[in-house]
Amino acid sequence: MTTGLLAVIDMQRVFAEPGSPWATPRFTEAAAGVRRLLPAFAERVTFTRFVAPDEPVGAWRAYYARWPFALQPPDAPLWQLTDEFADRAPHIMDATTFGKWTPELATRVGPEGRLVLAGVSTDCCVLSTALAAADAGVETLVVSDACAGADDDSHARALDVMELYGPLIRVVTVDQLICA
Repeated sequence: MTTGLLAVIDMQRVFAEPGSPWATPRFTEAAAGVRRLLPAFAERVTFTRFVAPDEPVGAWRAYYARWPFALQPPDAPLWQLTDEFADRAPHIMDATTFGKWTPELATRVGPEGRLVLAGVSTDCCVLSTALAAADAGVETLVVSDACAGADDDSHARALDVMELYGPLIRVVTVDQLICA
């Protein structure tokens, strides 16, 4: 069994559905990688959901002015995990920020723990979570073939940036992680 906590970032309908303004083109490929990871972590999995705040503040006001469709309550269909993961999520954590390195996730990982990241989008929420966890001194692994970005170039650039943070952040594949 693989060590650490697997955080599956934002595998939600808003990123999966092709007609969504936030559709992630390779969501299906990332989902396949996540499905392969789940058995290796058993109950040590947290799924996250990006949700809109009740009332945006600061720079978030301009963000939601650009994306007004997203100002919906947390129980809105667009924020739900996709059907394939809704029943496979032993723990779900919501955040109104891109980064999911919250006190709740930090507690689940523990001070000497390992955080394994998968999900979408590599160039936004995965990147934001990885950098914050690394800053907190947590060993962070990003599973490249269980993530997807806004497009292939953005995905690759985000992985390149995260590799610059080695050894705090390591980019691995599903096979490397499971076979290690």
